[in-house]
Amino acid sequence: MVDKSKGDTTGSNEVGNLCDTMEQNYIRIVDEFIKTQPQYTQSVSNLQLDYIAAQKTTIQNMVSIQKVLASNVNFPIVTPQYTDEFVKRSNEITENIVSALRINNQLTVNAINAAAENFRTFNRTIDSVTEFNTSYAKAWNSFLTAQRR
Repeated sequence: MVDKSKGDTTGSNEVGNLCDTMEQNYIRIVDEFIKTQPQYTQSVSNLQLDYIAAQKTTIQNMVSIQKVLASNVNFPIVTPQYTDEFVKRSNEITENIVSALRINNQLTVNAINAAAENFRTFNRTIDSVTEFNTSYAKAWNSFLTAQRR
C-alpha cells in the first residue's frame, strides 16, 4: 500500500496513467466503429434496393413470358367464369399481405425504439453505479486514511 502521508504518489500516478490510456484506447476503437457505421448502413441499404429491383424485374419478366405464352395458345387457359373470382381473391390476398407487412414493419420499428430506450436506460444505470462506486471508494479511502493516522 502506498503511504500518501510521505508524499509517494508514484503508484497512484501510474494507475491513473494506465486507466487514462485504457480509456483513450477504448474510445478510439469506438470512434473508429462510428466512422465506418454510415458506410455499412449505406451498403446494406443499397443491397436491399438492388434486391428489391431484382424482385420487381423478375416478376415483370415472369408475367411477360406468361402473357406471350397465353397469347400463342389456341385454346383458353383461363375461362372467363373463373377470371373475375381469381382477380378478386388475388386482390384480397395481396391486401392481407400488405397489411401484415405494415404491421410487421411497425412492430420492428417499435422493437428497435425499445432497444434504443433500453440502451439509454443502461447508460443511466451505469452512470448511477459509477457514482455509487466512486462515493464508496472515497468513503473507504477516507476511512483508511483516518485509520493510518
